[in-house]
Amino acid sequence: MKDILDYFLHLDARLVDLVKTYPLWIYGILFAIIFCETGLVVTPFLPGDSLLFAVGAVSQKTSLNLWYCGGLMLVAAIMGDIVNYGIGRTAGRWMMNTFPRIVKKEYIDKTHKFFEQYGGKTIIIARFVPIVRTFAPFVAGMGHMEARKFMSFNVTGAVLWVGLLIPAGRFFGRIPVVEENFELVVFGIIGFSLLPMVIEFLKYKLTRSSNPS
Repeated sequence: MKDILDYFLHLDARLVDLVKTYPLWIYGILFAIIFCETGLVVTPFLPGDSLLFAVGAVSQKTSLNLWYCGGLMLVAAIMGDIVNYGIGRTAGRWMMNTFPRIVKKEYIDKTHKFFEQYGGKTIIIARFVPIVRTFAPFVAGMGHMEARKFMSFNVTGAVLWVGLLIPAGRFFGRIPVVEENFELVVFGIIGFSLLPMVIEFLKYKLTRSSNPS
């Protein structure tokens, strides 16, 4: 666990090394990470927000082509959600019953709460919320959300997610204080992304304490 945390906190340095070692394969690697993080319910731990930000940040000091990265990661995000939606629609219940330790009920319940509050827009909002981002299309598929409606939210969310975080990394990554304290920036991104979940949890606790029955 410590090694995984260390990897995420030094994602910028790891990414620079990957670009230097695999200048062509790096595009396939980035595509695969985003696709798996959004498309497979078994890999919600993969970096999403922080990776997009890091790509923007390191693009100015490596040979990484930002336009190629943005296009590929956008396609990966859209395709990942489509696959996840299809899995949820065709095998969601079966996976929950067969692999409860992987498709955790608590994650499904959290995602259901987002749908109850935001409806179909959850697909857009979830792009910026770790864990929920991975399970939102899966739950949408389980609930048989209309495919056309899902695709509309899916594409909109992906464009906003990729279109905001990569340029943000490009802009803020050139600021010396950000470059020198990238670990703190990653913590900030993760914390900001988790904020909606924390708020929902606190509201749930307050509701339960005021209604002990």
